[in-house]
Amino acid sequence: MEVKEIVKKCLKGEAEAWKMLVDLYSRKIFNLAYRFAGTPQEAEDLTQEIFLKLYNSLEKYDFEKDFSAWFLTLARNFLIDEYRKHRVENSLRSDFEELNASASAVDSPENRLLGQEKAELVRQALLSLSPELRIVLILRELEGFSYEEIASQLKLPLGTVKSRVNRGRIQIARAILEKTGGEL
Repeated sequence: MEVKEIVKKCLKGEAEAWKMLVDLYSRKIFNLAYRFAGTPQEAEDLTQEIFLKLYNSLEKYDFEKDFSAWFLTLARNFLIDEYRKHRVENSLRSDFEELNASASAVDSPENRLLGQEKAELVRQALLSLSPELRIVLILRELEGFSYEEIASQLKLPLGTVKSRVNRGRIQIARAILEKTGGEL
């Protein structure tokens, strides 16, 4: 069944359709929330709140638009609003640990520790970014979206997305260099 058909059934109050919609998107929304919040507990709470927001906003969905992009925009905006509202410096899960571990030829305890230290530096640098820069970097570097996909999801011009990714990368590099004294 197509997503738009599921949405139509949800709007008619069909509980099974809502379950299908949640099943389709829960993992993607949880992953986004997890990368934004940093802990499974916070991500679960945020995921539930995002689905509640979806439930309350579903009637506003324009069937001429792509549902996935609309829903991800709703989720992203919710996460940014939560960040602004609480101003809590949540930690982010770092996928860079896996990259560092696979990049090292010898999987020694020293190399694993070094990889974990680098991942922590990157995580802390991500935390220092504004939500606008953080979300584009998460989508680009951790979720693997193209610039065009990010621009579509966030309803931003392509140049703005590229600029934010570039600025975010530069700010992360500066933050890491400051913490390491220029050494990695």
